[in-house]
Amino acid sequence: MAGTGPGPLPDPAGVLPHRPPFLFVDRVTELVASTSAKGEWRLTGEEAFFAGHFPGRPTLPGVLMVEALAQLGGIAVLADERFAGKLPLFGGIDKARFRRQVVPGDLLELEVTLGQLGTSAGKGTGVARVGGQVACQASLLFVIVEP
Repeated sequence: MAGTGPGPLPDPAGVLPHRPPFLFVDRVTELVASTSAKGEWRLTGEEAFFAGHFPGRPTLPGVLMVEALAQLGGIAVLADERFAGKLPLFGGIDKARFRRQVVPGDLLELEVTLGQLGTSAGKGTGVARVGGQVACQASLLFVIVEP
C-alpha cells in the first residue's frame, strides 16, 4: 500500500475508521505513503446535508470539503507502515479558502501533499477541485494517536 507502483490502490473504508455517512473519499486514485494522495468524492445529491444546505439551492458545506481533504491525508499517513493501527486526528486548519460552489452531481477531485511528518504530528496542504477549477484549499495540521 506504500506507493503508486503495481498493485491495487486501497479502498478508503479499508484504511480509515470512518463509515458512511461520514466517509467522504469514494476512491483513491494515487498514493505515495506519507507523502501525497489523490482521490475522489462524487456528490450524488442523495447526501442528507443537501436537504438543509440549502433548500432549493443544494450546496456542499465547505467544512465537509475540508474534512474530505483531511480523510485523504489520513489515508496517506496510514499507508506508511510506521503508523499502522494509529489514528490521525485534526489538530488545526489554516488558510482555508472556498473558491467555488460544489453541487449535487459534481465530482470533487481531492489532492493532499504532506509536509512535515513526525512520529506524533504532521502538516499538509489540500486542494479540492471540480472540473479542474479550485473549489477549496487549506493547510491541515494533524496529530497521530493510539485508537
